[in-house]
Amino acid sequence: MHPFIRNHQYNLIRKEIGLLQRACGTVADPKVVESVRSNMQFKIAEAFPETAGAERELLDRASSLNTVPEFTQYLASLEPYRIAFEPGTEQQLKKLFPKIKKLKLPVLAAVNLREITYLGWTDIAANKLFIVYPLDGRLVGVEGRLTPTNKKSTCFVCNRHTEVALFTAITKARPANASPDYYKAIGNYMCMDSQICNSNVTDLTALEQFLQNVVK
Repeated sequence: MHPFIRNHQYNLIRKEIGLLQRACGTVADPKVVESVRSNMQFKIAEAFPETAGAERELLDRASSLNTVPEFTQYLASLEPYRIAFEPGTEQQLKKLFPKIKKLKLPVLAAVNLREITYLGWTDIAANKLFIVYPLDGRLVGVEGRLTPTNKKSTCFVCNRHTEVALFTAITKARPANASPDYYKAIGNYMCMDSQICNSNVTDLTALEQFLQNVVK
């Protein structure tokens, strides 16, 4: 099999496996455990609507797990089938942000590309966050101001309660009769740490909608 599991899909599997593992270890009623198991099967199948054959067999194996070693070994068995994020070359990344003359890029060699849904990095000196993501089949780059909140709240991307900052980006869309000075900024609360965000995201809807609103 070729890699077929994207990062957000792996995170979903890991999350559902964790729920089943806790149920198997703490719940005495077998009907409750089977309910958790059935719900896990449904959510994993929903996340992979087009898989078949050996890929489907691998995913279906999750429904037979019962012990901690089995859960651990199963997640390890998925590693070879995780799809690596493709950020392109440094030159290609720079072209995504043509207005930034001295763009500080992340050290790509230090990034585990199988563990990210988007490439995100912060320029602390400029209080800016940069995001690169394959939207509608092409890499897009979005930059925005990152304003720390010094509090925990729900990240709009991964939907987890973490340390967040307000990420604000200026949209490229302009009304037909807009003045030369017109601009519109949209913002949302996002994880301060992109690595934490990438390790928790299980759904792409909110991220893709935000990026579409900015770049289109």
